[in-house]
Amino acid sequence: MSRQSLELSGIGKSFGAETVLTEIDLLIKPGEFLSLVGMSGCGKSTLLRIIAGLEKPDRGTVSIGDENVTDTDPSDRNLAMVFQSYALYPHMNVRQNIATPLRMRRLSFWARLPLFGRLLASRNTLNAIDAAVQQAAETLHISHLLDRKPAQLSGGQRQRVALARALVREPAAFLMDEPLSNLDAKLRAHMREELTALHRRLGATFIYVTHDQIEAMTMSDRVALMSNGRIEQLGTPDELYKRPATLTVARFIGTPSINLLPVEINAQGRISAFGQDLGLETDAQNAGPATLGLRAEDVGPQAKGLAARILHAETHGSDRFVTCHLLEDETVRMTMRQPADEAIGADADGIIRIGFKHERVHLFAADERRLDVSIREWLAA
Repeated sequence: MSRQSLELSGIGKSFGAETVLTEIDLLIKPGEFLSLVGMSGCGKSTLLRIIAGLEKPDRGTVSIGDENVTDTDPSDRNLAMVFQSYALYPHMNVRQNIATPLRMRRLSFWARLPLFGRLLASRNTLNAIDAAVQQAAETLHISHLLDRKPAQLSGGQRQRVALARALVREPAAFLMDEPLSNLDAKLRAHMREELTALHRRLGATFIYVTHDQIEAMTMSDRVALMSNGRIEQLGTPDELYKRPATLTVARFIGTPSINLLPVEINAQGRISAFGQDLGLETDAQNAGPATLGLRAEDVGPQAKGLAARILHAETHGSDRFVTCHLLEDETVRMTMRQPADEAIGADADGIIRIGFKHERVHLFAADERRLDVSIREWLAA
């Protein structure tokens, strides 16, 4: 299967007065699984359509390998697209659906006619198409479904057929636009495993659009998180979770959502919350209001922590998620992840004191960019 890089340079796109994409630069490596993730309206599907050739950028270039394909027709880009709706032909069986892209490419108009086409087509070509269909069906475990119509298939089976139809083309890259969003939660989880395994077997380039951070984080080699028509951060799933570049990334990545604590940075770079010194510092030039990000697993009961009232607790198997609001400001809520069998000490009014792992904090300036933070020696000791 073809393995080529795909590069976007300075891509911009507007629809009327609305700017959808702004100066997108992105290099997708050969054989990489890259996800474009973000809220609805962030521009991820438009970017995928520009890669496919279904939309023309207002500026910038799209290159596959060393070839500039910005003005190349979609049919000549050697890219296979898998849609959310599956887009299967209801009057054709699975075998015919999978074979369609090969028949369109390899057979003449007359050879594609339903009644006499097989008499006009080369026997070698027809055998090659049948073999490719069979191989794709075996790869996706749908050989037993080849004679069924789409109406006789489950959602997961239809998704596999759509993937097989893309697979037979041996494209330079697979473009997938929220292909699992129509499936129930259990089937989505199963199909995530299937797609990851398929990517490993094929070694092909996958470009995957989703609004679901779990899909992006569990399947991808790298994730491009988009917001307001630009890439907010590009990196591995681990990088986005452990070192979010902006407050937008920190809010989007992670379940439950990251805890956000308003803090102040004084003229010496020391950080405090509600007048309480937190034992953290940053560059003094960042003085002013800021935001401290704390993951649920990094928050817990602490004797000298901030006073909070427990609102509710949810047990998820071995974990319990306890949500509190701070007494200093009831609008500030904090969720901590604790072992389900571990008791949380609280007084009669449900008041506890909560702290955090100082080495795991995320600090963001007023403009929402990430700041470096260090632990002062007196607290670290």
